Amino acid sequence: MPKLAANLSMLFTENEFLDRFAEASDAGFHGVEYLFPYAFDAAEIKQRLEQYNLEQVLFNLPAGDWDAGDRGIATDPNRVGEFQAGVYLAIEYARTLNCTQLNCLAGITPVTVSAQQAHETFVANLQFAAAELAKAGISLVIEAINTRDIPGFFLTTTAQALAVIKATESTNIRVQYDIYHMQVMEGDIATTLSNNLVQIQHVQLADNPGRHEPGTGELNYQFLFKHLDDIGYQGWVGCEYKPATTTAAGLHWLHDFNLI
Repeated sequence: MPKLAANLSMLFTENEFLDRFAEASDAGFHGVEYLFPYAFDAAEIKQRLEQYNLEQVLFNLPAGDWDAGDRGIATDPNRVGEFQAGVYLAIEYARTLNCTQLNCLAGITPVTVSAQQAHETFVANLQFAAAELAKAGISLVIEAINTRDIPGFFLTTTAQALAVIKATESTNIRVQYDIYHMQVMEGDIATTLSNNLVQIQHVQLADNPGRHEPGTGELNYQFLFKHLDDIGYQGWVGCEYKPATTTAAGLHWLHDFNLI
């Protein structure tokens, strides 16, 4: 049975962010993830985690100005200093929250930056981040994202993610494999999981189309949950989906698939 983490950036958004921890616990989740914690004091979040006996599974490195359209800055050679400062901020939060893995969003390739420049900048930034995180006992993951939801995003396939990791020559970087994004981009989910299990440290889910809860689309999650068990996946599965109606109304999938 997979370990499920509620993504608090997408689930329980009927409530204020700090109130979502209680909702996640009440729904039966034992772990949480979200995009970013930086708008809140780390001590406040830690208090919620301890109060509701939740594990902080994952969050992202700072990714620029999200409201202005940034989706990561790791491929921009003009923002390396900003990226490095963000790594140190993320480490501070991760230490307080006892979070042992962080995700680096590659970002949308700037129009003034060539693909080769973007690749070289991304590799160098990942090398820096992986080394600094390793000193704190934290591992780094990178995530391929589909170009339908985020046009122009730099990292878009599993093969590209694996190639980038190889180029870094780092032993502290793995793949965050988002089933929804990769169903859109390449399909063949079960085989990809099997063939790359050693490199996959974190999995996220949503159904397709719509990015709603499992059971609302074309993906056979009954099979995929069993497959993750069968291949020996030991990590968390982040529930990063948009509820089709309300969060509470959609949570029946946990019972439908005998997960709680």
